[in-house]
Amino acid sequence: MAIRGVILALFALVAAESALPGQSVAEVSTPLTVAIPAGAFIQGSKRPEREAAYRLDEAAYGHSVTRRSKWYEDERYRTVELPAFQITRNLVTNWDYARFVTATGHPAPEVKPDVWKSYRLIHPYSRSRRHAWKDGTMPEGRADHPVVMVAYTDAVAYARWLSTETGVNWRLPSEAEWEKAARGTDGRRFPWGDDYDPKRLNSHDNGPFDTVPVGSFPDGASPFGMLDPAGQVFEWTATAAGKGRHVVKGGSWDDSGCGICRPAARHTRPDFIKHILVGFRLVRE
Repeated sequence: MAIRGVILALFALVAAESALPGQSVAEVSTPLTVAIPAGAFIQGSKRPEREAAYRLDEAAYGHSVTRRSKWYEDERYRTVELPAFQITRNLVTNWDYARFVTATGHPAPEVKPDVWKSYRLIHPYSRSRRHAWKDGTMPEGRADHPVVMVAYTDAVAYARWLSTETGVNWRLPSEAEWEKAARGTDGRRFPWGDDYDPKRLNSHDNGPFDTVPVGSFPDGASPFGMLDPAGQVFEWTATAAGKGRHVVKGGSWDDSGCGICRPAARHTRPDFIKHILVGFRLVRE
């Protein structure tokens, strides 16, 4: 325990230089949350919303792949009751995750070329290099970017560690919790309303085709104040989607359209994948 304490103290001195503006090391260790009140919300979508989403995609891509593949057809429209909960205002950042890696020795976000090739993604391995950690160190200049290249099990491990460190229980949100936090209670199509606005999120429509510092789009906040609820990166949820898969929500920086960036949209990924498009945030119990 003494050695671990020394390691954490040394890391704190280094990490303080990388902390987000206005934040101390202590503040980052206990994430800021937004409160989601108990009650009902509208989950999923009706046909008009799905049709509008397909049209957005078709206009952006010049083809109908999402429509032909029926990407949005499992967004079952319903009213869901949830108890009150708190969710982190921001996505977990590289800086946040670095404390976990340093304290526990957990493998840093990285993927070998053969593993990346096995994912069969459209993104070349070379593109993953800007997000990868070298020798356990976060990418330079990206301390306040969302951490990516984390598998579902990595996100769960981080939540368990943070729970121990803070004495508060943290976990991944369920799909329903995430969707309510992202869109509010009235069934709006996007966190800010029914009309798509590419200036309110980090998507390929108006973004740099890369992650950006968390909270860079305050005008795209959810009705409850959750930041980056659309675009930036997909987010792991605790909702299973078949054996070895979980639902991810929110869309990402490489999406255009942006039908997939709607809170109602559902996407899944295998638990083992360490994708440059997938990060996470947590719920506090």
